[in-house]
Amino acid sequence: MRGLSDKVVIVTGGASGIGKATCLRFADEGSKVAIFDLNGDGASEVADSINNEGGTAASFTLDLADYGAVQKAVADAEAALGPIDIMVNNAGWDRFEPFLKNTPDFWNKIIGINLLSVFNMHHAVIPGMVERGAGRVVNIASDAGRGGSSGEAVYSACKGGIIAFGKTMAREHSRQNITFNTVCPGVTDTPLFDGFLEGSDNPEKLLQAFTRAVPLGRIGTPDDLPGAILFLSSDDAAFITGQTISVSGGLTMHG
Repeated sequence: MRGLSDKVVIVTGGASGIGKATCLRFADEGSKVAIFDLNGDGASEVADSINNEGGTAASFTLDLADYGAVQKAVADAEAALGPIDIMVNNAGWDRFEPFLKNTPDFWNKIIGINLLSVFNMHHAVIPGMVERGAGRVVNIASDAGRGGSSGEAVYSACKGGIIAFGKTMAREHSRQNITFNTVCPGVTDTPLFDGFLEGSDNPEKLLQAFTRAVPLGRIGTPDDLPGAILFLSSDDAAFITGQTISVSGGLTMHG
């Protein structure tokens, strides 16, 4: 894709799943990748894999819900790799249970990881993009934020919030040539989904039910997502902003 070579990219939650696949794809396109994750060992392994293949990557261990830690990590990433051209907010976590069984501590954890982290990252990265008059932001939400999802009330609220937040940022910063778009995965084979299956009474039956619900007939994989993410980060998408696209095998079809 056009315009990705030598660009500096931050990917949050880059140690595994969709984030890891996205980091590797950016590296294939010649981008310099900063991997942000609470899982420092996993982030370091992804960075080592990229560097060993002749690419450029660095890993940073932090709690994305900690404003000060995010400010420091962004400054360290720019010192190591250069000014941030592209930001992908991918980090996320959930535990499946009905809302009335949630506790306020659980709400705060979900909001911190899934929504507050996105606010923190924007506050740290966007001022530099504004100063330079260019930038690409891709936020990873979820189809749970578009259509709801039983057992994921607070997570769905956070992901819906990301969609609305991205549209607002697109309006506020369009004159600085910064684009903001959102990618919504459907059911995807990630560690989060594995945990969901393991917590059910019949994991195999549940997996079959999810698979039947997807028109394309299979569960998504992490490698299904980077194509859309990199496209929206590239020069090919220079005239696209404030948009939301589902990558879900047709599980949801929004106009």
